[in-house]
Amino acid sequence: MSLPARREEDAVEGKERGAVRYHCRHVTRYGYADPVTSAHMLAHLAPRAHPRQTCHMATLSIVPWPGVVTERRDWFGNPVTYAALQTPHRELVVTAEIEVTVAPPPAFVPEATPCWEEVAALATSQGETAEFVRPSARVPLADMALTLFAAAFFPPGRAVGEGALDLTRRIHADFSFDPTATTISTPISEVLTRKRGVCQDFAHLMIGALRALGLPARYVSGYLRTLPPPGKPKLQGADASHAWVQVWCGPDDGWIDLDPTNGRQCDTDHLTLAWGRDYDDVCPLRGVILGGGNHGVLVAVDVDAVE
Repeated sequence: MSLPARREEDAVEGKERGAVRYHCRHVTRYGYADPVTSAHMLAHLAPRAHPRQTCHMATLSIVPWPGVVTERRDWFGNPVTYAALQTPHRELVVTAEIEVTVAPPPAFVPEATPCWEEVAALATSQGETAEFVRPSARVPLADMALTLFAAAFFPPGRAVGEGALDLTRRIHADFSFDPTATTISTPISEVLTRKRGVCQDFAHLMIGALRALGLPARYVSGYLRTLPPPGKPKLQGADASHAWVQVWCGPDDGWIDLDPTNGRQCDTDHLTLAWGRDYDDVCPLRGVILGGGNHGVLVAVDVDAVE
């Protein structure tokens, strides 16, 4: 089954200076030892339009054919698809294809942002930010070790953007990218101790550190450019779905995208799918099945810049 293409052309101009247009294909293939008689799934696989990103096309193909498909926006404004399958099957293939244009971020001067104490005090009174200060399923209330880790980057009076960027770079420098070290259920405390993990771990760690000090932070799910521009190194986390962090730097600068896996501010290399409190809110594909027995899953992602 192929769902109708989405078109959202009003976020940014495709020819904006420095903007990059991408085509992305994300294939998830499940294989089951026994027949699956019923399956229900939620997919966050359509890109979210925002001031720096325009969606030109988004399709979702599901094999076998679902009996029910609905599309909506979730609590955070992300596009989400629900599908229900009643056809017995031993293999399920979900293919998402999107085409987006990503524009560069506006100028960001970290040392010119308000002090972090001021931002933390404002956060609880802002409707958009208050829920991103509270604990969530994958980012529970910070323990003493995480709070002390966070405090090292935010001494009294430090600009919030400066501290957040320093934290981003330190995670990149001190933590090793290791796909075998963790699972999605590995707690933040273990990531902090072992200093190993993947992009989801580093995003949760950074979010937990920021929230420990009362700073709003949200989890972003998306993709990275698969092949870097000539002369630039390949980013860690390409070839799969990626995750990074948005930190609120006050009413003037708003939400700033930072990538702790690669130690930098996000730019035109980053394609946004959805954002929420943590991974559980924006998991690319999740669901429940009846039957199936043992199963395996293969995921392949290609992100190509197009002329």
